[in-house]
Amino acid sequence: MPPVPNAAEIETAARFLLAGRLVAFPTETVYGLGANALDPEAVARIYAVKGRPPTSPLIVHVSSIDMAQSLVTRWPAIAHQLAQRFWPGPLTLVLEKQPMIPSIVTAGLPTAGLRMPSHPVALALIRAAELPLAAPSANRFTQLSPTTADHVRRSLGSDVDLILDGGPCEVGIESTVISLSGPQPVLLRPGGIARAEIEAIIGPITTTPEVAGAHPSPGMHARHYTPRTRLLLVKNGKVPQDGQGIYLQREHSPSRSDIAIIQMPSTAAEYATALYSKLHEADEAAHDWIAVDPPPTISEWEAIHDRLRRASVKK
Repeated sequence: MPPVPNAAEIETAARFLLAGRLVAFPTETVYGLGANALDPEAVARIYAVKGRPPTSPLIVHVSSIDMAQSLVTRWPAIAHQLAQRFWPGPLTLVLEKQPMIPSIVTAGLPTAGLRMPSHPVALALIRAAELPLAAPSANRFTQLSPTTADHVRRSLGSDVDLILDGGPCEVGIESTVISLSGPQPVLLRPGGIARAEIEAIIGPITTTPEVAGAHPSPGMHARHYTPRTRLLLVKNGKVPQDGQGIYLQREHSPSRSDIAIIQMPSTAAEYATALYSKLHEADEAAHDWIAVDPPPTISEWEAIHDRLRRASVKK
């Protein structure tokens, strides 16, 4: 059984947040690096610890629809539909913010991304603090996202004030981000809820192009989710013939027999759960490269393709 922080640990973490300190905590997607979303100085510490550029906004985590509604200027019917269906869960809604959310949280934009996580530790922490929490992934900027408390420790070390260990994350990749701030819903980042599931509720959604300047959502930098080891997407198992590496195999066998293989799951949901964990495992081996057998190019794999594509961008 995974560890479960007790009530005393949750209360301690809440006091840390109220004092402007940083707390890493589990969500169903990845571990978050949390601070009081209404305290600009605390939020500035997140940016400093992560080495995150000011053009990349943070998601605000809430414990209820009522809390979310208090943070935005307008809560349209479509937001209510999606929140009723997918919250708590891995869906972030981008809406026009109230002035109480500092501009540092939103990269200076008038909109904020809001999410109600489904992990019981995350919800208990937000309720204990009685505050919305700004919380990007608890790792250095552009590096592999953490899905265990140990990943957080290895990435951030003593730069985080407290880590709540809630065991491995179940979803394993970040939330889907949908903007509802304009006339039409826009997919800003594919994630833990597939596009088709959302479109079944609200109809077709469009996809935003890459933008310069402040991003309307996290996860839009060209290079992101990267291991220290060079990551390659290979076709039909054709791995490099030079150096030593590790192959994340889903379907095709590698063209070399002298390399290590990590077998990946066959379904999109199971693959997503395993992805960052297996990439951390491969990265720790410190080889010359990590080669990935890409999954199918069908809609249910959209978020995984997004993560692999950005992780393979060269420095």
